[in-house]
Amino acid sequence: MSIAGGLHRAIDRAEAVDATALQVFVKSARQWSSKPIAVEEVQRFRERACESGLGPHTLAHASYLINLAAPAGPVRRRSLVALADEIARCELLGIPYLVLHPGSHTGSGEEAGLERIVRALDEVLAPSGGRSKRARSVNGITTVLLETTAGQGATLGHRFEHLAYVLERARSTERLGVCFDTCHTLAAGYEFRDRRSFRATFREFDEVVGIDRLYGFHLNDSKHPFGSRKDRHEHIGRGEVGLEAFRLILADRRFRRIPMVLETPKGPDLAEDRENMTVLRQMLPVSRR
Repeated sequence: MSIAGGLHRAIDRAEAVDATALQVFVKSARQWSSKPIAVEEVQRFRERACESGLGPHTLAHASYLINLAAPAGPVRRRSLVALADEIARCELLGIPYLVLHPGSHTGSGEEAGLERIVRALDEVLAPSGGRSKRARSVNGITTVLLETTAGQGATLGHRFEHLAYVLERARSTERLGVCFDTCHTLAAGYEFRDRRSFRATFREFDEVVGIDRLYGFHLNDSKHPFGSRKDRHEHIGRGEVGLEAFRLILADRRFRRIPMVLETPKGPDLAEDRENMTVLRQMLPVSRR
């Protein structure tokens, strides 16, 4: 949801569509830095999050500029500072999860890029005694969720093995988890659109990553087909993912308490969100509607 008019307005907008989970940006997604959040705004957001019940089910999405897989240089330095700042903002606001695109190796190869992600997360999430001066205080409230990606270009995170590599090697692994994006994962070449392939893909996810590391879902249909490696979201049921995959996710008992949010195209009056929510709720088991 948009934070135009103040962070708390995102909660108002979520309530307007009867949402039970929420995702926001805690600063501009396309700028490296933003002014600090005012004390009054922090207090107002926390109060509204508590009143609405959305607090424990809120995710923030990190800036698209952050690239932890970048080689040494200005982008990497800025990425470390920006990630530390976003985690600090989430902790001020009481937001439990920050979704992060793992990054792009920019041509240096997957293993080199993954190793740089590990080192970056270690630096940002390290206990204060060992943290670089560029990183702000991180108190351990917010968990960073590595998002499954479509695999465009040199981006990492389109294979479950990429996520497992980082989770297994990072020193602060307890501060890390995964957000499963349905559009991205289909585009990356994982099939889950029927009961048999759904079971096989999530069995593989459990074996490689661990189902207990799955803390969030982005429920998005895809404009591009299976294995396309292209990231373009579509309204629920109007793209290549199709309705059955969403029905299977919503019916899976393992995922009942995991926040699920839409990143589908939006208009000015939230009509598209209401429509997508209606489609999803009609697929819920009767006991959960």
